[in-house]
Amino acid sequence: MRALALLCLLVAAPAAAEVKSATANGFEVQSVAVVKASPEEAWAMIARPALWWNPEHSWSGKARNLTLEPRAGGCFCEAVPPRGSVEHGRVLSAMPGRLLLLEAPLGPLQSLAVATRLTWRLKPVAGGTEITQTYVAGGYMPMGGDKLAPAVDGVLAEQLARLKARLDR
Repeated sequence: MRALALLCLLVAAPAAAEVKSATANGFEVQSVAVVKASPEEAWAMIARPALWWNPEHSWSGKARNLTLEPRAGGCFCEAVPPRGSVEHGRVLSAMPGRLLLLEAPLGPLQSLAVATRLTWRLKPVAGGTEITQTYVAGGYMPMGGDKLAPAVDGVLAEQLARLKARLDR
């Protein structure tokens, strides 16, 4: 039931970033933001999703329950009281100040046979850091990757916008 509610939230989200490609079996979406922080500061904030992730896109409804260990094998996890937990992703590659790559079947994609990659690339630019957030998913998607892509794009673009707002304070 919670997965259905999350899917409804995904569908209701505005598509604000770019759907790079989409087919019935997969998609790639990407958002870019320039923040007023160094790559190291941006990296540190990405690793603290409890401070910027929209709690409406969590299982517990509380962003404070989210953690991310920015090291290979580290968990992007959520505590779901009273004794539950969810693994949103697993870190595949961690290059402080440059790159964080996760296998991350977010929301309703968790229950599907899909491979996913959530990547944040950090690049120093004049006045701060350019963050490129990319999400790629492929596999069995009975509702169609081409139909899911705009909703996922909107949700992830919102997360990047929240990260940017937190870093630009």
